[in-house]
Amino acid sequence: MSFTIKNLREVEDVAPRFGFEQVQEARFPWRALEAEQTGMAYHVIKPGQRGGAHRHDQAEEIYLVLSGSGRIKLDDEVREIGPMDAIRISPQVTRAFAAGPEGLELLVFGPHHDADGEILKDDVWEDEG
Repeated sequence: MSFTIKNLREVEDVAPRFGFEQVQEARFPWRALEAEQTGMAYHVIKPGQRGGAHRHDQAEEIYLVLSGSGRIKLDDEVREIGPMDAIRISPQVTRAFAAGPEGLELLVFGPHHDADGEILKDDVWEDEG
């Protein structure tokens, strides 16, 4: 039998490494959990902040809102989200999050594919106020 137990808050927050520490925490525990095929991320978007956009070539993802509220932008559509909302996103769909006044805490699941994600530099929220 093989298993690994890890507290998500003990996994390195890589947001500072990429200059996102003012906006969010970003933890990718799949490595610490020794997962071979399953990808996982834990994001905390700080109150009132807007996260950058990204998309994938191959990985379908499921996002689960653990706490807080905010908005998700999926290509050109914006939707309100809150606790226990689960969102499935196809690989090519551009996704970005904006946290409400209490912040936004998310778990993300999907298959792991090396070098699959593309971070988009443009501010996808500029038209959304």
